[in-house]
Amino acid sequence: MLPELKLQPLRCVLAIADQGGFHAAARHLHRSQPAISMAVRDLEERLGQPIFEKGNGKAALTPFGQWCLPRFRELVAHHDRVSRDALAMASHQAGRVDIATVPSVASRLMPGILASFVIDYPGIEINLQDGHSELVSQRVLSGEVELGITSLWQAEEGLDFIPLLHDEIGVVCRDDHPLAGRDRLHWRELAGHALIRNGTSRLLEGSPAAELLEHSALYISNMISLTAMLEAGIGITTLPRLAFQEEHVRLRFVPLAEPRLERRIGLICRAGVSLSPAAAAMRHHVMENLEEQVGLQSRSR
Repeated sequence: MLPELKLQPLRCVLAIADQGGFHAAARHLHRSQPAISMAVRDLEERLGQPIFEKGNGKAALTPFGQWCLPRFRELVAHHDRVSRDALAMASHQAGRVDIATVPSVASRLMPGILASFVIDYPGIEINLQDGHSELVSQRVLSGEVELGITSLWQAEEGLDFIPLLHDEIGVVCRDDHPLAGRDRLHWRELAGHALIRNGTSRLLEGSPAAELLEHSALYISNMISLTAMLEAGIGITTLPRLAFQEEHVRLRFVPLAEPRLERRIGLICRAGVSLSPAAAAMRHHVMENLEEQVGLQSRSR
């Protein structure tokens, strides 16, 4: 049966060797000399071999003690390093968080959120990925990432969803399009205009505007390609406001007033699985700061 090595006796041996004797080790460790001697004696009994030579009045190591010393030092150093790392992780001073978001959130909201997060938690490494909503859910379910920010179209087994915000749907068209100057639009006003469907067009399904999808002959899932088609005047599309790229000066976003449709965006994580301390800190930070970032986006329009 292997002897159980307690750390305190090992620290005593190291202090005796480093400080040059039992008296000096006792002062260094703020313990009495009898306590130091008893700890070493108990360790020697557990190991079945003396560590220090007996009866010469000096703290001289035996050959066995010389073999033990570097190994004791390594063991104590490893313990202290693991303890520091564990404490740092538990107190959110270290660690890594993997998070996936839909592109609109990644580009619009995450820069501000992450800028404040790295100030509050400078020791936490962040791995941010983006992808469409289904891909974000898959990455969370597989454990590839701990957190996702996405629009969950329907309840999904194995995922917990925490609602964060509602993102209104509007019509996007070129600035010289007949609809571009409107403040609000009714879905019937879109009839007769070429509608380009995209990945978020499913939000129209189940609403009175669903029939618009039946007459759409063009589907583009890639946002860069979709933007190019809109700027070329090929047609119009519907998008959540956050997905509308305002830096494209030739495009306009007109809210859809009837029906009023919204995309629900929230945080997802695996159901029944605890988050790492770093991921828990990120979840808390996102929930605390997202509303502020949405407000900044609104005021910048």
